[in-house]
Amino acid sequence: MPCRENRTKGRWPDRVVLWLSVSKRVDGLWIGSWDDGAKGEAVLHRVEAALCLIKTHDRLRYERLIRDLERVWVLVLTGNLGSFNKRLMACQLDTRYVLDEASSLEMIASTIVHEATHARLMRCCVGYEQELRARVEAVCLRRELAFAAKLPNGARVRELAERSLEMCTADDYWTDAAFNERNLEGAMEALRHLGAPNWLLRPLPSIHALCLSVRRRASKIFSKRRR
Repeated sequence: MPCRENRTKGRWPDRVVLWLSVSKRVDGLWIGSWDDGAKGEAVLHRVEAALCLIKTHDRLRYERLIRDLERVWVLVLTGNLGSFNKRLMACQLDTRYVLDEASSLEMIASTIVHEATHARLMRCCVGYEQELRARVEAVCLRRELAFAAKLPNGARVRELAERSLEMCTADDYWTDAAFNERNLEGAMEALRHLGAPNWLLRPLPSIHALCLSVRRRASKIFSKRRR
């Protein structure tokens, strides 16, 4: 049964960046890139080609994807090749991944399938809490495997999905602490990619730890008040 919970709108910084992104629509689905010029056009071209691959070889999955997602947005992510933005109902892809020559269209299409599965689960009120995380990821990876089986050149996609599926048995990989650590490392890599100076990167771990501490305390206070 679809979740009847009201979806919140994206945060205003996201809305501003969306507005500034170059974009187009493919079968009603908004696809956009933070990069402009030739780089932005190359991003849009590869995403559109990846969507076409899904449409050609797995039409039913493509039709579900169009319903479950509102956007495919390409920008610099912090540590992930792809992610699902619930507020924007967007599959987000990392610019470096999309433009990397080693990233085949099959791989990009598979990542979109993965994130669209997150969207479908969210619409059914399946959350992403720590205790559910490994099982949710396993579902998304199995959808990748099912998609790979329909591709003429799906061997590499299948290999990567199977390797990732093995990680779903490693409980310590999916904890909030492990997620926060990977996000910090990814944020520093993203800032280096964007040309941030070293003096800006040095205090980042301390700032990150402080923010997590404040968030945990605020969560405890909120929980006590609800009781």
